[in-house]
Amino acid sequence: MEIICKNCRHVFHGKYCNNCGQTADTHKINAHFLWHDIQHGLFHFDGGVPYSLKQLFTRPGHSIREFIEGKRVRHFKPLSLVAILAAFYGFLYHYYHINLFQSSDNSNLDLKDFNEWNATHFAWTTIATIPLFTIGTYIAFRNQGYNFVEYFVLNTFKAAQRLFLQILMFPFILYFNGTSHILILTKIIYILSIVLIFWTNIQFFNKITKTRAFFLSILSHLIFLVCFLIIASLLLLITGRIT
Repeated sequence: MEIICKNCRHVFHGKYCNNCGQTADTHKINAHFLWHDIQHGLFHFDGGVPYSLKQLFTRPGHSIREFIEGKRVRHFKPLSLVAILAAFYGFLYHYYHINLFQSSDNSNLDLKDFNEWNATHFAWTTIATIPLFTIGTYIAFRNQGYNFVEYFVLNTFKAAQRLFLQILMFPFILYFNGTSHILILTKIIYILSIVLIFWTNIQFFNKITKTRAFFLSILSHLIFLVCFLIIASLLLLITGRIT
């Protein structure tokens, strides 16, 4: 039976339009449609968010490399995944009044104001750091056969990985919030994040030795830190948050 695609008006046979890919069976948009979309887009255990997060904590480098090479059906889109996790963590951060910074009379930066700004802009600042991580990866691993956009995807998945780690650690963050121990906890989380980055890189770049991937990961992270400090300092000066 010939079917006229409701999206592009192309005539086709079968379940999917061979011109634009839309399904032939389009349901009426109602409460059932929204619930079905949430189930299969976010929480379907054969794909979506749970699948991507499981892969990022069991075989991160291999799964990201497979995604870049075309194995993408079961994964949640990386930027959307980062946006969801960052928004959720940002909500927790703001709702529970988390303060990761200790005020100091010698500081030129209003840490209380900066902490509040960080809470309300957490999703955007997380996404904004991905290109900086990508610059470091692109320079350090420039001879590994991947382009800048592919490295951007790699670092987007790694950002999601680190965000989920912070969500998992949030009960401890909440418990130590407002105490001097919060600084120790943030250092522990940072070290765990570095371990995840290095583990992912070593798996992802499987055509070079693990030792070389490890040292190139160090170089990549140092480049990121330099870029981050330069841009952060410039932004704080421009916005007047450094007095």
